[in-house]
Amino acid sequence: MSTDFTPPPMPGYGPPVPPPPVPPRKPRTALIAVAAAVVAAAVSALVTVGVSGDAEAEPAPTVTVTETAAAGADGAGADDDAAATDDEEATDSADGGEEDGVYALDDTAVYEPATEVALSGLKRSVTGEYAEPENTPYLQFTVKVKNGGKKALDITQLTVNCSYGKDGKSSDSVFDSEAGLEGGPETKLLPGRSLNVPWGCELPKGEKLIQIEVSPDFESDAAIFTGTVK
Repeated sequence: MSTDFTPPPMPGYGPPVPPPPVPPRKPRTALIAVAAAVVAAAVSALVTVGVSGDAEAEPAPTVTVTETAAAGADGAGADDDAAATDDEEATDSADGGEEDGVYALDDTAVYEPATEVALSGLKRSVTGEYAEPENTPYLQFTVKVKNGGKKALDITQLTVNCSYGKDGKSSDSVFDSEAGLEGGPETKLLPGRSLNVPWGCELPKGEKLIQIEVSPDFESDAAIFTGTVK
């Protein structure tokens, strides 16, 4: 008996199985949109936490916008501003001159605590042959000092200086005993009393503008009286 054995043929596997289909790729735009949404949500959460926390939100800075009016081609705007400034300065000089120690000839200067200085009786005259200076045109006037304080005022310290004309030419004081012009007083002024001191300053006939500076004592600033005389 033969021992050879032939195995039966192996069954066939059939046709090969096709590979599974590749899933379609998601668009990059969708991925970017999703990432942006995630970032926005995170930022929003941080902002919400910062605002609702204990610390108060700092106010936004304030921006001020200044509008500058442009001048016309001929510079009319600048000229108008300059003219307005000049008018204001002229008004201040006329209305508030007393604040600068400048007064009209008929004004009254008041010193602390209650000393008053004023001028009166302004008139032109000519000195005599025995006066100093002699035969000279001058302006005669009276300096009135009133002591409204509680202490005696040393009126011997009274000083009067004059000048005339727009150029401010120095004007000499006049001494004429015949006209009662003998310089300053030699006494003290008691409280509640007044004193009239006759005075004269050289003033040529052709000059009209006069400036008279009066100081009641050495410690006070001079009151400047100025104006024109006939």
